[in-house]
Amino acid sequence: MFKFDIVSGTVAREVVAESRREISRVVREAYLTHESGDTVNPNSYFLRFPDKPSARIIALPAYLGGEHDVAGVKWIASFPENVERNVPRASAVLLLNDYATGYPFACLEASQISAARTAASCVLGAGLLHGSTRAARVAVVGAGVIARAILDFFAAEQWDIGEFTVYDQVPGYADRLARHARETLGVPATVADGTAAAVRDADLVVLATTAAAPHLTDPALLRPRQTVLNISLRDISPEIILASHNVVDDVEHCLTAGTSPHLAEQACGHRDFVDGTLAQVMRDKVRFDDDRPRIFSPFGLGVLDLAVGSFVHRRAVESGRTTSVDDFFGETERWAG
Repeated sequence: MFKFDIVSGTVAREVVAESRREISRVVREAYLTHESGDTVNPNSYFLRFPDKPSARIIALPAYLGGEHDVAGVKWIASFPENVERNVPRASAVLLLNDYATGYPFACLEASQISAARTAASCVLGAGLLHGSTRAARVAVVGAGVIARAILDFFAAEQWDIGEFTVYDQVPGYADRLARHARETLGVPATVADGTAAAVRDADLVVLATTAAAPHLTDPALLRPRQTVLNISLRDISPEIILASHNVVDDVEHCLTAGTSPHLAEQACGHRDFVDGTLAQVMRDKVRFDDDRPRIFSPFGLGVLDLAVGSFVHRRAVESGRTTSVDDFFGETERWAG
C-alpha cells in the first residue's frame, strides 16, 4: 500500500521514445477531462531570485480525475543561462499522490515528461488548427530540447512535412536540429538567417524560444490561415495576437504572467480575441475563418504532467524499470502494535 517508486530520467526518456502516439492520446483525453471540469488545476507558483532575474522555479500542483484519479505537483526550474554551459535550460521532478490517502507513491525525473507533454500538446494543436497532418514547410524558431521533442512528435503522428526551416540565435543549435530532422526523421531541413526568413510563407510556425518579451511585432509577418504554435508564449506582440484567431489551453491560466495573450488583454481591456480552448476545438465549438492567422498558446497545465507522468510510471512498473524504496515512509500506522 505504501510503496514508493523512483523513475529515472533515463527510464522516462525510454518510455517516451517507445510511446509517443499513446502519449498524444493521453494528452488529448486529459484536455477533454479538464474541459469537463473533472480536474483541479490551481495557478502555478513562481519562485524568482533578485540576483537571477531570468531564472525561476515553478510549482504546478494539480488533480486529474477521470481514469487517472491522481494528484501531484511538478517542480520545474528554468535557468536560461544554463545553455551557455551546454546544460539544458530546464530540470524537473514530478511527485504523484494517491487520491485515496494523499500519500505520494512515485517521484519521476520530469524534464522528459514535461517536454513530451508540451510536444504532444503542440502537435495536437497543429493538427486541429491547421486542419490536416500535411504541411509543405514548417518553421521552427528556437532549436532547443523542446523543439527537438516537437519534431519527434510530428514524426510519431506521421505528419507529411515537405521541409523544416530552423532558426536559432545560436547557429550551432539550429544546425543540430536541422541535422536531427534530416538524419533521424528523414525530412529535409534548412537553417534560416533570421526569424522573418524562417516564418515567411511557412504553413506552420513553431515558436520554442526562451524569449521574455515579444520580438515578433509586425502583423504583416503572418498570413491568413497560417498556424502558429506559440509554445514559448512571449514571442508575439499584442498587435499580432489581436489580428489573429486565438486558441489557448485554459483562458484563466494563459492570460497571466506576461504571456502574449495576457499583454493583448492589457492592451485592449477585454478577452474577446480568444476564440476558445483546444478542447472546445476538439468538440467542434470553435469556428475559424480564412482571413486571419491561427495561434495556439498553451500555458502548460499541471494536469497534463499528471496524465503523462502517470502513464510513464505505469509503463515503468509494468516493465520492471522502477527503483522501489520500501521503507521511504518512517511510519505507516498511527499506533504500532
